[in-house]
Amino acid sequence: MTVRLLIADDHEVIRAGLRSLLADIRDVEIIGDAADGEEAIRLARRYRPDVILLDVRMPGVDGLGVLSQLRAELPGGSIVMFSSYDNPTYIARAVALGAAGYLVKNASRDEIVAAIRRAAAGDMLWSREGLRRVAGALSTPRAAIDFDAPLTRRESEVLRQLALGLSNKEIAQALDISYETVKEHVQHILRKLGVADRTQAAVWAVRKGIA
Repeated sequence: MTVRLLIADDHEVIRAGLRSLLADIRDVEIIGDAADGEEAIRLARRYRPDVILLDVRMPGVDGLGVLSQLRAELPGGSIVMFSSYDNPTYIARAVALGAAGYLVKNASRDEIVAAIRRAAAGDMLWSREGLRRVAGALSTPRAAIDFDAPLTRRESEVLRQLALGLSNKEIAQALDISYETVKEHVQHILRKLGVADRTQAAVWAVRKGIA
C-alpha cells in the first residue's frame, strides 16, 4: 500500500528536506505540502491524505488548530505532529485533540519513515514515556473540566496563548503587556481553574473549546 502524505510546515527548508529525505521511499507518496495552517486545511480537504505530518508553530491557524479542525473531517486519516519543540503543553494538547503521535524534528530518517507507516496503518505512536510526561494533565478530573471558571477577559486571552504553548515572554509580546503582568495572570488562572501547572490549564482550555 502506498501512503499518501501531506506535509505542512512554514519553513521551506523543512518541506524541501522532507521531500528529499522521503524521495526514495517507494511506499510513501507526497501529495502536497503546505506553508501555513489555512493551506494545510485546504489541501487536506482536497486530497484526503492518509497521513499529515503537521508542524505545530505556523502563522495564522497553528498546527494544533489544524488538528482540531481536521480530526472530525478525516476519520480515515492520521495526523502526526512534527515540531522543533519538545514541549509537554504541545504534547498534552496533541493527545487531547486526537493526534496519532508527536515527532521532534531531530528524529532520524528511519524514525520519520516508521512513524508515517505506523500512522497510516492506524497505530498510535505515543510512547509510554511521552504519555507519562503529560499524564497528570490528561487525568484532570472531569468535574474540574465541566465548570465555568470566572476568568476575566484578559485572563481568558492569556489562557488562549498559554494553551498554544507560548512562554510568558511570548505571551507578553503577543498581548503587548509586561512579563510580570503575564506571570500574575497565569497564577490567577491556575488558582481559579484548580490545576497544578500550565499543561493542565492548556488541556482544560482544549476540553472547554477555549483553545
